[in-house]
Amino acid sequence: MLVECYDEKGAEVYEMIIKQIFQDLVLGPAVEDLKAFANPDEAVFILAIKMKKTSGVIKFGDVANFTYDKNNNVTKIFIENENYLPNILKLLWRRYSRDELYQPTRYNIDLDGNQMELEDLVVDDPHSNLQRRIYDAIFRILPEGFKIIKDVSVGDIVAVIATDELIKDDWIDKANDYIAELNRGL
Repeated sequence: MLVECYDEKGAEVYEMIIKQIFQDLVLGPAVEDLKAFANPDEAVFILAIKMKKTSGVIKFGDVANFTYDKNNNVTKIFIENENYLPNILKLLWRRYSRDELYQPTRYNIDLDGNQMELEDLVVDDPHSNLQRRIYDAIFRILPEGFKIIKDVSVGDIVAVIATDELIKDDWIDKANDYIAELNRGL
């Protein structure tokens, strides 16, 4: 972790704030590296965070067994991994009304018609979930009053520039330098 600031005490305070927020949100193990820049004179704060690699997306067909009963025109779904059941139900309730879902047991769901295409429905995306948690941390870290925010995130690096003025080109360059350094592992 690197926090750049012309004021040494300011850098120490921001490092402490970042560590505390990461500890509160249990993000430490999910972050590979971080670079921050604070300049109170120019009212700018730049933060770039490299996320660790996450597992791939989990599709409905990965955690459930699908069969289509032609005679009754019903798709029967057996949930094999109950950890994803809340996500599955939330997605199905968005797509269908609760009246269209028949759930005779905790692990069984019946839907009218041929619904085999649901096997490709994404029920969990760890990369997206981690990214959302990192954005939450960033918005807690940013200085109060910095309402102008530019997101310059790329791939596994979440990066933002925050200020209360117009964003300058050299700040964007600095953020891009941080992204390049994090990509190279510097």
